[in-house]
Amino acid sequence: MAVKPTKAQKKIAYDAKLCRLLDNYTQILVVAADNVGSNQLQSIRHGLRGDSVILMGKNTMMKRSIKIHAKTTGNKLFLNLIPLLRGNVGLIFTKGDVKDVKEVVAKYRVGAPARVGLIAPIDVVVPPGNTGLDPSQTSFFQVLNIPTKINKGTVEIVTPVELIKKGEKVGSSEAALLSKLAIRPFSYGLAVVSVYENGSVFSPEILDLTDDDIIGMFATGVTILTSLSLAISFPTIAAAPHMFVNSYKNVLAAAVATNYSFPEADKVKEYLKDPKKFAVAAVTAPAAGTGTAPAAASKVEEKKEESAEESDDDMGFSLFE
Repeated sequence: MAVKPTKAQKKIAYDAKLCRLLDNYTQILVVAADNVGSNQLQSIRHGLRGDSVILMGKNTMMKRSIKIHAKTTGNKLFLNLIPLLRGNVGLIFTKGDVKDVKEVVAKYRVGAPARVGLIAPIDVVVPPGNTGLDPSQTSFFQVLNIPTKINKGTVEIVTPVELIKKGEKVGSSEAALLSKLAIRPFSYGLAVVSVYENGSVFSPEILDLTDDDIIGMFATGVTILTSLSLAISFPTIAAAPHMFVNSYKNVLAAAVATNYSFPEADKVKEYLKDPKKFAVAAVTAPAAGTGTAPAAASKVEEKKEESAEESDDDMGFSLFE
């Protein structure tokens, strides 16, 4: 008959396992395990089998092992894990893509009924429609102020009703009603709360960012940097093109206002002396690319000539002839 290990031996084995995992893995997901059953946890272990390992345990034991291991190896980065070990949490050590691991863990969430005294993690809304309950069950709806009507011998909910708000305790009436309606409003599973990678700790929301999100954030940062650089007249790579353009405008304005000139300023002065050239340029520019402007101009001239001839003809006749 095998001898069961003592409590001290179990602690030594646990400490050795945790230290071995810390040495072999650089990516760790801290997950909340509230209301997760043993069978559900076993399914998650099976789904992650290959390049990920789940380790559960008491927070005090994990903190103690991490502190001793950090002191022994001299790697103080492990100490960043200690503030994350709060509540009912566990660790997932992985060598794969952290985002893929998070998605695999999310697949194993299971529905759960609303038990009395449980704190609701989400808002619970009862949808309108036929409940299938006979009219004798209307007392449940009356207690909860849910508007109903009798339709074809069954109780029907008229409008959607917010039965339980997030953060509230589930009462006996709410739990009984949801049970009768066969509604399992809550779902539980391992939830990633923090991600540790080579000493850095970040929120799991970062894993949901797409390439477009990153590009948008980068563009916003460049815009802010450019605006700040222009405001304080401090040259940066982002602001340099705008500074050159603004400087050119200032030089050009000074040349127009004074006798100083240069080739580009001469063109501007020429247009300012004869504003008609602006109109000529606007007409001839499309003509060079499409060849339609001269035809359009000729049609306009023809219409003007026709209108002029008509007005001349009218002048040659009396209104009473």
